[in-house]
Amino acid sequence: MASLQKLTSCLWFDGQAEDAAKFYVSVFKNAKLGRISHYPNEGQDVHRQPAGKVLVVEFEIEGQQFIALNGGPQFKLSEAISFVVNCETQAEIDYFWDKLSADGGEPGPCGWLKDKFGLSWQIAPSKIGDWITDPDQRKSARVFAAVMQMGKLDIAALERAYAG
Repeated sequence: MASLQKLTSCLWFDGQAEDAAKFYVSVFKNAKLGRISHYPNEGQDVHRQPAGKVLVVEFEIEGQQFIALNGGPQFKLSEAISFVVNCETQAEIDYFWDKLSADGGEPGPCGWLKDKFGLSWQIAPSKIGDWITDPDQRKSARVFAAVMQMGKLDIAALERAYAG
């Protein structure tokens, strides 16, 4: 990860930063791990972490840089922040839904899920923005109503709702 992008998402974990980064890199095909740093002896009166413990893990997904930080138990991930995975096909939706909700993750409503680390994801058809913002409010309302009834989103059902 040579060049620094203007904005980088930093995800706060309590001891699971390296496991989380490795998991996300395994789920996405265009992804890679980057540098890993460790807590030093210095500053232990502030950070209270043992020297040598993983501090941050840099990783990249689809060209987007991330940092996973082992910050401690003070903060937890919540649904207030989520990442949207735009999918072209139902097979792609199924893949990301199954992978990201596996091993203790939690499927949610309207295409949302939480992974095993507590990070929220929206697994959505790439066309959903067009459908929801269509100038024909009847079309957008039908799609919205269909989404509200679903867990994992079903592209064919949403296309039917859009068509009327």
